[in-house]
Amino acid sequence: MADKNGSRNLRFLANSLLRGSRPILILLCLLSAWEAMVRFHWDDGRLFPAPSSILPAILDMAEMGILWSDVTASVLRVTVGFLSASTVAILLAAVFSRWEMLATLCTPIIEVIRPVSVIAWIPISVLWFGLGNRAAWFIIFIGAFFPIFTNAFVGFKSVDPSHVQAAQCLGAGRVLFVKEVLWPSALPHILTGMRIGMGTGWTAVIAAELIAGQSGLGYMIQMARMMLETEKVIGGMIMIGVIGYGMNFVVMQLEKHLVPWREDANRPTRVGDR
Repeated sequence: MADKNGSRNLRFLANSLLRGSRPILILLCLLSAWEAMVRFHWDDGRLFPAPSSILPAILDMAEMGILWSDVTASVLRVTVGFLSASTVAILLAAVFSRWEMLATLCTPIIEVIRPVSVIAWIPISVLWFGLGNRAAWFIIFIGAFFPIFTNAFVGFKSVDPSHVQAAQCLGAGRVLFVKEVLWPSALPHILTGMRIGMGTGWTAVIAAELIAGQSGLGYMIQMARMMLETEKVIGGMIMIGVIGYGMNFVVMQLEKHLVPWREDANRPTRVGDR
């Protein structure tokens, strides 16, 4: 019996390792194929450099200090724009959810502006604010505002009527109602909107820096393109993806901390738990 359990545990461990390492193996195969294409001159290394030349380019920019200064500039811009958009979007969503007349008047305006691409706002942001941080903050604000507002508004409107009636019957005041009923019900939707808004804001700041920036990762990529330093262009793209992944991970951890009941609801129930 012990041998059977031991072999079963070994098979389970082997299968788990195989499933966990599968994405890494696929990535290694793709990188090897990419390297081979350049090495055997199946592709122009100047336009599509080999992976072995990209890492040294990233390390070179890091040693020179260029990479960290541009990363810091982009992250700070996203932080300011994203926090501003989150604050305004959540407050407006809460107000609109409680005053239907105001929502009826303002929602059509928001729905007309919402489909306008963030890139389309860049020229007018430069005209209004010039080159620099204020224009980037505005672009990030526009990109992050709408997904946060939309999800927060849905969250505030989806409060269970029975919870509202129970709070009213128990004599809960406005502050207590918001704290104990409205906010916990809307928080999962708000955090979902913030995850989407963070990604949109990060994309928006790179687009703004590419077109009208004087610093940041987007500006760094544009300068590398003009100098035909393709390995630095791809290195900058990799850094954008890594930082974006990190930002999404932070928001996910925040969601697990603030909304633990959502994770518990999605976790499958085992027979032994009953």
